[in-house]
Amino acid sequence: MKKSIFSCYIPILYLLSASVAISGRVVPLLQSYGKPSFVRSSFDRIYDTSMYGFLQLNNGLAKTPQMGWNSWNFFACNINETVIKETADALLSTGLADLGYVYVNIDDCWSKRERNSEDQLVPDPETFPSGIKALADYVHAKGLKLGIYSDAGAFTCQVRPGSLFHENDDAKLFASWGVDYLKYDNCFNLGIKPIDRYPPMRDALNATGRTIYYSLCEWGEDDPALWAGKVGNSWRTTDDINDTWASMTTIADLNDKWAAYAGPGGWNDPDMLEVGNGGMNYHEYRSHFSIWALMKAPLLVGCDIRNMTTETFEILSNKEVIAVNQDPLGVQGRKVNVTGPDGCSQVWAGPLSGQRFVVVLWNRCSNATTITATWKSLGLQSSTSVSVRDLWQHKDVAGDAVSSFSARVDSHDCHMYIFTPQTVAQLPLSNI
Repeated sequence: MKKSIFSCYIPILYLLSASVAISGRVVPLLQSYGKPSFVRSSFDRIYDTSMYGFLQLNNGLAKTPQMGWNSWNFFACNINETVIKETADALLSTGLADLGYVYVNIDDCWSKRERNSEDQLVPDPETFPSGIKALADYVHAKGLKLGIYSDAGAFTCQVRPGSLFHENDDAKLFASWGVDYLKYDNCFNLGIKPIDRYPPMRDALNATGRTIYYSLCEWGEDDPALWAGKVGNSWRTTDDINDTWASMTTIADLNDKWAAYAGPGGWNDPDMLEVGNGGMNYHEYRSHFSIWALMKAPLLVGCDIRNMTTETFEILSNKEVIAVNQDPLGVQGRKVNVTGPDGCSQVWAGPLSGQRFVVVLWNRCSNATTITATWKSLGLQSSTSVSVRDLWQHKDVAGDAVSSFSARVDSHDCHMYIFTPQTVAQLPLSNI
């Protein structure tokens, strides 16, 4: 967050397999054991991952994008330990935890406005009277993980003490509390470049001996995809999201620019999910969730999951869409074709493990329209025959599509599919 702020149909095709390492030089994501005959020579260019390279965290995390919940989008500063405990309870009672939503992340406003006499951060005694250690113990007892927030500046965005020049002491404190995740913001940064401010906390976290996920929230101002792969497990590529169609679509486009830089160990972060907060309709939220899943974005729920509607739960709990996001190949899907007025009829796509492919037909137009994904735009040979599975209807909708695939898509909706070339044996859902 910034201090100025209170602060689809998807097809999946079987494609190339790869292996990666979380530290040191990684194996190229699209390196194959023999390129399948059904892909074109343009395939590696369309799904370029050449900028994915050196990772230095050595913390073994982020093999797939992080999943969980964050307090800011719904609660802002109106948080307390009861809300955090009840949210942890709700992750279990709703079954979301079993689907992978395991991080319970406290955002800004958890601390007092001043450090104590020993120059340490102190939880606000009015809202977190039991302290963060006790809260972490509560969350851990449920099999979940606790995240906390600080800032690579003199103050947080809500003018609590920041961690700039206090990295070692604060990292040790977080580790002593049992924290599993740090969101590190960018306010009151004294004009120091992010590439100089963020690495010290990486080193401090590593020095604690505790495995802590490091999430950089630099707002994309200094193009963190160019350098943050050596610093954090994920990095914000954009300004803060808000709960509107205009914000969500703009952020999706901005994040798409950096697709070649992401992969296991380090992910582009277009900010948290707004699904369920009321500013968009069902189709728009379904598009939001589908595109975030395809882009291998973190899936951090931003609504009050204690009081979800049936529609919100349906979106957030779609196992087949989540499986796209958590696919072990780890290639970020991207926009591959646009048509229509202002490019509002869009095809987004990306390869998955097991020689599969995911494609989203996204209608950003004001009226329903037919969107076509051609095999050429997907990097497939035109003669390739594929079966098509709809991930929102949870059923197979075509057995032998050739050359192209079309669907009528409502305004602001998207359709999501898995495409399986006939030359590939279909995997069971548990392997997707």
